[in-house]
Amino acid sequence: MSAEKEKKQKSDAGKGKPPGGTPPAGKPKASQAPDKPPKARAPKEKVVARLSVTYRKDVVPALMKRFNYGNVMQVPRLDKISINIGVGQATQDPKLVEAAARDLEAIVGQKVVITRAKKSISNFKLRENMPIGCRVTLRRNVMYEFLDRFISVAVPRIRDFRGLSDKSFDGRGNYTIGIKEHVVFPEIDVDKITKVFGMDVTFVTTATTDEEGYELLKAFGMPFVKRQEVLETPKTETKELIQHGQA
Repeated sequence: MSAEKEKKQKSDAGKGKPPGGTPPAGKPKASQAPDKPPKARAPKEKVVARLSVTYRKDVVPALMKRFNYGNVMQVPRLDKISINIGVGQATQDPKLVEAAARDLEAIVGQKVVITRAKKSISNFKLRENMPIGCRVTLRRNVMYEFLDRFISVAVPRIRDFRGLSDKSFDGRGNYTIGIKEHVVFPEIDVDKITKVFGMDVTFVTTATTDEEGYELLKAFGMPFVKRQEVLETPKTETKELIQHGQA
């Protein structure tokens, strides 16, 4: 047995192993390596939309004073913004829908949904499930950022702009406006577009009446048209003036 032990020790020594079969004291195994401290990540800076701050600081107190609300939760707020583009010529050229979706994504900075026909109409050469437009819904910070750019940049670039109509409310405080040319948005390069599209923009609010919805959007800075009341002389007064020879 002693001769066999000596041979084993010699073979272990030749392989660099210490006698007794224990591993050499060198580099620790991967499992025994000390853990490196994780890299410290810089905290992400949370950017709040400008109109979101304006709503809390200015719009809420103004509406509470205007309508005598007893609770802050009664104050109407902007819930979402829905944008829809209908492409009627998509029946002849399906690529127009892709172009409209690409331009709308550039405007809102969000993925859009392709809308498809619900049924076939032979007179319009329309088949069921054919792509005919695109739509998108904006909420929270993205909604306020779009509203800010819409009021400050896009609306003043509308051709022959004289103010937005205040007659487009639906009776429940929601407001819809139609835009004939989507090139009013600065994100669109006129030289690279294939076709000019129109769009419908709907501002959905929690207001219960059109008056509350109007005051809410006006407080955000929506440039509604300024209407002047025309003073008319009553018919009875006109008759009296004619009789006395003063008219």
